[in-house]
Amino acid sequence: MEKIALITGASRGLGAALAQVLAPDYHIVAVARTVGALEELDDAIKAKGGACTLAPMDVTDANAMAQLCRSIFDRWGGVSLWAHTAVHVAPLTPAESLDAKDWDKSMALNATAMGILIPYIAPLLGQDGQAVLFDDPHHTGKFFGAYAASKAAQITLARSWASETAKLGPKVHIATPPPMPTATRARFFPGEDRTRLTQPLDAAVALRVEMGV
Repeated sequence: MEKIALITGASRGLGAALAQVLAPDYHIVAVARTVGALEELDDAIKAKGGACTLAPMDVTDANAMAQLCRSIFDRWGGVSLWAHTAVHVAPLTPAESLDAKDWDKSMALNATAMGILIPYIAPLLGQDGQAVLFDDPHHTGKFFGAYAASKAAQITLARSWASETAKLGPKVHIATPPPMPTATRARFFPGEDRTRLTQPLDAAVALRVEMGV
């Protein structure tokens, strides 16, 4: 039976790297809003002999995600792996200067979407599937308020899900990837030496070994 890996936030960074690393053994369902980046990912996967289904949509759109999950069920019956890397990065700012729109976007993508995705995707995973979600404890100091608060909400829900499914499945991994030279990190640390950071492809390979998938 064909193994399916659903990656939400697959257009760049760790999401795109995971898609490429998994593609030799999984059919990738790649979800992201940026069509051009998804098409580049598709080209990279096909160049290595893999296969990919592109789903250009917003994970905060509950109706779109419901339709996608229904389509996945109708076509394949479920997924073996779900990796969620989609994230909104609000500009660094003091808590007293938070912009309401940035706060809403942070909570919508980093927190609320998790409450939408888990109920939709868990049935696709069944008892034998695996989910991997990503903690980011590196950015919890001053000025990271909107990002840190919304990520903390996401991971709190993920940890609860992991505890609830520990015996019967699916297996829920909460990984902490190393600092990588991604666009997300560049917004936080624009002047740092990026040559000292771990490349997303290397992080993806290590993650796959760690999970055993």
